Amino acid sequence: MAELQTIKENYTFRRLYKSKKCYVYPQIVVYVARNRLGVFRYGITTSKKVGNAVKRSRCRRVIRAALGYYSSQLSELSKGYDVVIVARTKAAFVKSDELIKPLGESLSKAGVI
Repeated sequence: MAELQTIKENYTFRRLYKSKKCYVYPQIVVYVARNRLGVFRYGITTSKKVGNAVKRSRCRRVIRAALGYYSSQLSELSKGYDVVIVARTKAAFVKSDELIKPLGESLSKAGVI
């Protein structure tokens, strides 16, 4: 299983926000673009609109757990994609099981899975 790398650079986040592939759900927004690195990279963002620091951290943990559900499929099929997942206000009140379906739908529509 290949490792999943995280996106840390602000310019990479901005590049994905400008990309054409955007999938909107009540809990999350998923931006997808190809990269030339040949590895799968992901980034998770939460704004202060989501809530206080405890709620924002919980949102990131829940999204990371939902992404971990697809980690075996991502390592095999999705070389060369960048994905940014933005938490919306409803993400603070859901469990990771409820995010698996929207995340999977957006990744399959984008051709990542």
